[in-house]
Amino acid sequence: MSDAAQPLNDRLTPGLYLVATPIGNLGDITMRAVDILSRCDAVACEDTRVTGKLLKHLGISKPLWRYDDHSEHRDRSRLIESIRTRAVALVSDAGTPMISDPGYRLVNDCRAEGIPVTSLPGACAAVVGLTLSGLPNDRFLFAGFLPVKDKARRETLTELSATNATLVFYETGPRLLKSLKALGEVLPEREIAVAREITKLHEECRRGLSDGLMAYYDANPPKGEIVLLVGPPQDHAPSDADADQMLRDAMQTMKASQAAGQVAKATGLDRKALYARAMEIKTE
Repeated sequence: MSDAAQPLNDRLTPGLYLVATPIGNLGDITMRAVDILSRCDAVACEDTRVTGKLLKHLGISKPLWRYDDHSEHRDRSRLIESIRTRAVALVSDAGTPMISDPGYRLVNDCRAEGIPVTSLPGACAAVVGLTLSGLPNDRFLFAGFLPVKDKARRETLTELSATNATLVFYETGPRLLKSLKALGEVLPEREIAVAREITKLHEECRRGLSDGLMAYYDANPPKGEIVLLVGPPQDHAPSDADADQMLRDAMQTMKASQAAGQVAKATGLDRKALYARAMEIKTE
């Protein structure tokens, strides 16, 4: 019988269990995650305080072992020895372990040692942001956090500029404006989506070009963690529906004339025709 089908309270097979946790809304914990956390022998986590609060909410009490990507090889080796005879759940502070969160080295070492590894599907901010954005999702590239330094950030975006897919990044509120500025310099024609406070009370997803989004977030400084998405390059002239959507997105943060100018710059379409269409949209 597989672990997924084992009756509740049966002892789990020793090994490492990768457990996704909520990224904001505690209701997003899965039934299987609760089951594994209830039956495991211990939980390895980034921050024992954060994970302790989650387990308390779930009514679960387990030994908490601190583990993150700064843990020394010696600590990881001791953890692996424990996993040989125990069922250990690995969680990050929020979301799926190893998606810009700790776990890669531990999983790699466990597999090399022949220790069973099981991964549970669950919350992932990158995937939720992608589905919220409405940008093309048949091909996408998750690229983690953009570099902190301005030059390195531009170099990374230049390197990715030819990728024929929607680009997905993680970003923080204090750095968002700098990233939007870099996108405007390196990828001025690309449509951008900013998804923040995902699954929380004040969740929002704004879409547009860099100038309009910069104006909005300059006036409304963002808080919380952010998924920043960039549409793929266009290899053909945008359709009327594409242009309409870009105008609608831009007009959320700027006047019709400004929106028309921005969309014209990004697409090469006639500015006067775009302005006329923007006025039609405005009166709908």
